[in-house]
Amino acid sequence: MITTEQREKLRGWFTGRLPDDLFEELVEVTADREEVTVVGRIPAPRLAEGVSAAEREAAVQGRVQEFRERTRETRIAVAREAEHRFRRKVSWGVECAGERSLFTHVSAPVMTRLRQPERQVLDTLIAAGVARSRSDALAWCVRLVQRHTDDWLTELRDSLEHVQRVRAQGPDTGPEDTPADSE
Repeated sequence: MITTEQREKLRGWFTGRLPDDLFEELVEVTADREEVTVVGRIPAPRLAEGVSAAEREAAVQGRVQEFRERTRETRIAVAREAEHRFRRKVSWGVECAGERSLFTHVSAPVMTRLRQPERQVLDTLIAAGVARSRSDALAWCVRLVQRHTDDWLTELRDSLEHVQRVRAQGPDTGPEDTPADSE
C-alpha cells in the first residue's frame, strides 16, 4: 500500500510530465506494489441527436481506439520514464462519454490457502458458469467485495496510512528510499 503523500507525488509527476493535449483531464492515478494505472478523459465523439445506443457505443469504441493508436508512442515514452522512476509497470486507460476503458493492466498472481468450505464457494461459481476457473472465481469474489465495501475499505486504508505515519516517527526509523520518492 502506498501513502497519500506517495500517491500525490505520483499524480503530480504524471500531471507535470504528460503533454497538455494528451487528455482533457487526468481523471485518476492509482498504484499498488506492481503497477501504476493512469486514466484520463478524452473528448466524446460528436453525434447527431437521436442516434441509437448501438451507434453511440460504436462511436465511443472508435474514439477510444483512435486515441490509443494515435498516442501510443507518447504513452510508451512516458511509461518508460515512470517505470524507471517508480519501479512499477504503467498501465493506461481512458474515460470517454462516461465509459471507462483500460488498455493494458498487470494481472499479478496471488497465492492463497483455502479450506474446503472456501474452495466449495469457488467451485459453485465455476459450476454455475460465473467463472471458468478457481482463479477467475476468486477474482470475481474480490471484485464483489470491492464493489460492496468501498466505504469500509477506504476507512481501513486511511487507518493503515495513520499507522505508517506513526511508525515513521519512531526512534528506529531512518530515511527510506520509497519507490514514489526515488529518482
